[in-house]
Amino acid sequence: MPLYSYHCEQCDEVYENMRSIKQRDVKLICPQCKESCTRILDLSSFQLKGGGWYNDGYSSKKQKTKKEE
Repeated sequence: MPLYSYHCEQCDEVYENMRSIKQRDVKLICPQCKESCTRILDLSSFQLKGGGWYNDGYSSKKQKTKKEE
């Protein structure tokens, strides 16, 4: 189950809650003030590192090698 972050605008607290994907947009009730919280988007930890994925044919133009020049 994914971990989602929710923000309470009433008491300005941020909560994390594990929910199913079907329940991700259902409002969460704040444990402190009992108001509804809205889901906030977190940054992804996905990164493309190194030159391999780019040089293996995913670039839009072909790079010339030293022998072709």
